[in-house]
Amino acid sequence: MIEAFGLSIPESLQEICQPSRCAVIVYDMQVGIVPQIEEGKDVLLRCQELLSAARAKGFRIFFTRHLFLPNRVAGVGQLHRSMVWQNQKDPSKLRSMMGQGTAGWQIVPELAPREDEVLIDKITMSAFEGTFLDIAMRDAHLDAFIIAGIALEVGIEPTVRHALDRNYLPIVIRDACGSKTPELKQRSLATLTQTGEVRTIDTSELIAAIS
Repeated sequence: MIEAFGLSIPESLQEICQPSRCAVIVYDMQVGIVPQIEEGKDVLLRCQELLSAARAKGFRIFFTRHLFLPNRVAGVGQLHRSMVWQNQKDPSKLRSMMGQGTAGWQIVPELAPREDEVLIDKITMSAFEGTFLDIAMRDAHLDAFIIAGIALEVGIEPTVRHALDRNYLPIVIRDACGSKTPELKQRSLATLTQTGEVRTIDTSELIAAIS
């Protein structure tokens, strides 16, 4: 730990990954999302390992859930996203996707949040945009987080970039993050690590660090 200007600046992974300063974010591991990617089952297993270790050490754990508003009340951006994702040019023909309360919107049962863990619903890609995540973390004096889930290039990367602008210290668990293709995953990891501010590690490295 480097001491400067009355602050303690962590250097090592072990110094960052302390329950007193670091949260765990499980990103959009939902029934309607996990099966969409080829590595979904492997990512699920790694997330189970991560959660087991984090729970044993008393980390604060936040789950995010993406939802789509009903088409009739959705805005331009949301309708446009649905049209792109469904390859549909007529908004009136869009099918409902992971609406609030539907089966696909739920967190997969293997990762079911506990009573003392937090669920955050969002309609954005960044988990910090339009949610209470930042307030909750700041109030608990958390300045770092470990993140895993699906999908790296769609939502986790925007969340990490948003977090950097808020001066958090992010740690991305490579093998616990899923992507549509291996190429997209490698590209996203490469851009995230380019400046040296984002740490990317595997689940086994994280478990060793917090143990």
